[in-house]
Amino acid sequence: MNNTVFTGAGVAIVTPMNADGSINYSQLAENIEFQIKNHTDAIIVCGTTGEASTMTDEEHIEIIRFTVEQTKKRVPVIAGTGSNDTAYAIKLSKEAEEVGADALLVVTPYYNKTSQKGLVAHFTAIADSVNIPIILYNIPGRTGININIDTYAELAEHKNIVAVKEASGNISYVAQLIDKFGDKLDVYSGNDDQIIPIMSLGGKGVISVLSNILPKQTHDMTQLCLDNDFKSASKLQIKYLDLINSLFIDVNPIPVKEAMNLMGMNAGNCRMPLIEMSDNDIKILKSTMQQSGLI
Repeated sequence: MNNTVFTGAGVAIVTPMNADGSINYSQLAENIEFQIKNHTDAIIVCGTTGEASTMTDEEHIEIIRFTVEQTKKRVPVIAGTGSNDTAYAIKLSKEAEEVGADALLVVTPYYNKTSQKGLVAHFTAIADSVNIPIILYNIPGRTGININIDTYAELAEHKNIVAVKEASGNISYVAQLIDKFGDKLDVYSGNDDQIIPIMSLGGKGVISVLSNILPKQTHDMTQLCLDNDFKSASKLQIKYLDLINSLFIDVNPIPVKEAMNLMGMNAGNCRMPLIEMSDNDIKILKSTMQQSGLI
């Protein structure tokens, strides 16, 4: 069995921005402390929710370094270093390791995509270049490519490839994945509305957008699953389902940043091409937040 990076709820943390679009590091520090105080089990930085795709190389590595230093080993820091350019992903991965990341989150190549054989070559080259664990990120809805079950047979043999963030939305597929490779690859839900189903199959937790605004509740949901109290966990999943859905009423991370701003957490706007939500979507988001007692 490969080493487990974390169990429970890891936050896919947003990158707060100043009015001029620069990174608000003081707010990021506050957000990290808020997460740790409320029992988040890991910090995932520079992922989709963190807007890594619009960062310069310097910003990307500096945010990872800053998060590592702010966290001070209290919880693992997992750095997003995926790319559709294998050489670039290797560069980012090495640099993330150098500044202290505990593990890496590496998404499947997007736009140019690749074959299943190409996926094996891509992930293997990245894993060979570092000495820290890698969590694969399967999100075909964004990348246009899915990691086939048979492909995991080769990837699971690499000592540094230890887990998968699974965001295909296909529970039957996840069940096959855990059945065949659950002793070699930890599986994390990549969708907040599927935490309980995936953990009931043997998943180790979630990499969560919801945790940005409800870290303790998301942690509690996963801990109940780890304690085999799925009845209580399901009640929490259902309680926050409308809120979870409203966090994806527009392209992530637009709604979660809006939610944080409504809560006074000063997340700022997203960088273009992501733009502000419509008035109607904001109204829906506010309503679900009010129902959850957040505003």
